[in-house]
Amino acid sequence: MTDLQFIFQRYPGAKRDALIPILQEVQDVQGYLSRDSVIAVGQYLGLPASKVYGVATFYNQFRFQPLGRYNIQVCRGTACHVKGSLGVLESLKRSLGIDAGQTTRDGLFSIEVVACLGACGLAPVLCINGEFHGNLKPESLGKLLSTLRKEAAANA
Repeated sequence: MTDLQFIFQRYPGAKRDALIPILQEVQDVQGYLSRDSVIAVGQYLGLPASKVYGVATFYNQFRFQPLGRYNIQVCRGTACHVKGSLGVLESLKRSLGIDAGQTTRDGLFSIEVVACLGACGLAPVLCINGEFHGNLKPESLGKLLSTLRKEAAANA
């Protein structure tokens, strides 16, 4: 039984009102919403895939690519913004060659912009796989990324 069939069984006779909970479960299980999963959800609910995709793209909680091994959440809350998180974000995007919401080709890094991480005293702050890195400067990112690359290579 596929992951999706297991999810669909939890919603017998589901209609459009079950779309968001089903998408949330699919993403929880698979890590993101693939093209195939969007089509399958649409077929199960009797909706065109374009409607499913339209709903999923409306909400920023849904991803359409798998997260990288290191998911980097960049805080853009007020304190972080004032302390320079835009410069940190731009430097990170340049260093990795990707935009927010994307994953590097090697699957190592992904960037996610979040409204607030609740660590305002550390502004500007990143959270990488649950670990906070604060008081960042754009020029300090190179060392951090290098450390993560070395860690990934050692654990490969």
